[in-house]
Amino acid sequence: MWQGRRVLVTGATGLLGGWLVEALRAKGADVVCLVRDRVPRSRFDTESMGDHVTSVRGEVTDRLLLERTLAEYEIRTVFHLAAQTLVGVARRDPVGTFESNIGGTWTLLEACRQQRQVSAVVVASSDKAYGAQSQLPYVEDSPLLGRAVYDVSKACADMIAQSYAGVYGLPVCVTRCGNLFGGGDLNWSRLVPGTMRDLIGGRAPVLRSDGSHVRDYLYVEDAAAAYLRIGEVLTERPESVAGRGFNLSHTTPLSVLEMLGHISRAVGAETEPVILGEVTDEIPAQYLDSSQALTELGWQPGIGMHEGLRRTAAWYRAHLASGQ
Repeated sequence: MWQGRRVLVTGATGLLGGWLVEALRAKGADVVCLVRDRVPRSRFDTESMGDHVTSVRGEVTDRLLLERTLAEYEIRTVFHLAAQTLVGVARRDPVGTFESNIGGTWTLLEACRQQRQVSAVVVASSDKAYGAQSQLPYVEDSPLLGRAVYDVSKACADMIAQSYAGVYGLPVCVTRCGNLFGGGDLNWSRLVPGTMRDLIGGRAPVLRSDGSHVRDYLYVEDAAAAYLRIGEVLTERPESVAGRGFNLSHTTPLSVLEMLGHISRAVGAETEPVILGEVTDEIPAQYLDSSQALTELGWQPGIGMHEGLRRTAAWYRAHLASGQ
């Protein structure tokens, strides 16, 4: 269904955005990207994706720009990924995070509501929207209990998307992913890229926590495939998924130290980490049940954790060797 289809991607310079643009182009979609800043080291720039898509410069909070873009380019499907994604930045700049993650979401959804040709909108929420829960894994009807700034911003965006589906009949669906990893993530404070950079450089990785926190993960190409599948189902049978959220992960909860072991084996360099134990305010365990994505969407990770880490390590080796 993607051949020649007009698709808008917000957040195209981010980790998932770049891989999603690549997957859409491989299927023949006509891709339009909303780009706020030029990010010279992103895959979007280093792999010249901008040469093969239409780029619209501006903010996701600019409703008139969004309405013009949707109308002028006759957009049929929207993937809304644009967000402030770093927990530390959210803590330092709550207003900017709320404006981007919450305001950007309602602005985009309102613009989509005004354009009747838009037949599918996929909004990126997060597993962090669930907050701290006594019952794990999270299932899709678990309450959204986010309390930290980033968590609240994603929970609010999530509920706003559900509201537009329920009140206005907008064909919108929400994704809640585990921790994404893959080539192109240059936020070195995150576990996978930071650890890989250290190990490839011959240094001991540094853990801010004590290594006991449990999370689950999702390789970015598997995430891009899930987004495409949701876009397809939302277009073909919207009544079955509109207004709903879907959990997406490898469904393999791992402690930080366990994940560090997998990363080390993928890189081929095992070194004892430096454990600082400075983090005291993170939720001890967060992980997802993704069975609804399998049973109702027919999606499951096709690449998986270990092959995903191998591909990621190869990407970072090449990237670091290039000196970019």
